[in-house]
Amino acid sequence: MAKSKKNNQEVELLKGQLARALADYDNLRKRVESEKIAWEQIAATRAISGLLPVFDMLLDAQEHLKDAGLEIVIGEFRKSIQDLGVEEIRVAVGDEFNPLEEEAIEMVAGGKENTVAEVVQIGWKIKDQEFIIRPAKVKVFKVSN
Repeated sequence: MAKSKKNNQEVELLKGQLARALADYDNLRKRVESEKIAWEQIAATRAISGLLPVFDMLLDAQEHLKDAGLEIVIGEFRKSIQDLGVEEIRVAVGDEFNPLEEEAIEMVAGGKENTVAEVVQIGWKIKDQEFIIRPAKVKVFKVSN
C-alpha cells in the first residue's frame, strides 16, 4: 500500500512538472513569435527608411518632368511601401501643426498661427501604430508681430 501511495505521489509530481514544462514551452513559443514580428518590423523599417530618399527624388523629378511613365513608377513605389504596412502621414496646408507626426523646419508669417503653411516632405509611419518612420517636414505659420 505504501509503495502504491508513493507511486501515486510521484505520478502527480511528474504530471505537475509536465504541465509546467508545457506552459513554459507555450510561453516561449509566443515570445519567440512576438520577437520575430518585432524584428521583421525593424528590418522593414530600415529598408523603407533607405528607400524613402529615392522616392523623394522620384517625386521631385516628376514635379519637373510631368512624365506619365514616371507617374506609374511613383504609383507602384507608393503601393509597394503601403503593402509593407507603411502609410503616408496625411498633412495639408491649413492643418493644425502636429508635433507628434510633423517636424517644423521653418516658421513663416502670414497665416493662422500654428497651422501648416507648406508641406516640404512627406512623412511616413507604420499603419495603425504610433511608430513614425519619418515625420512630415513642414513650414508653420507663426504670430505676425
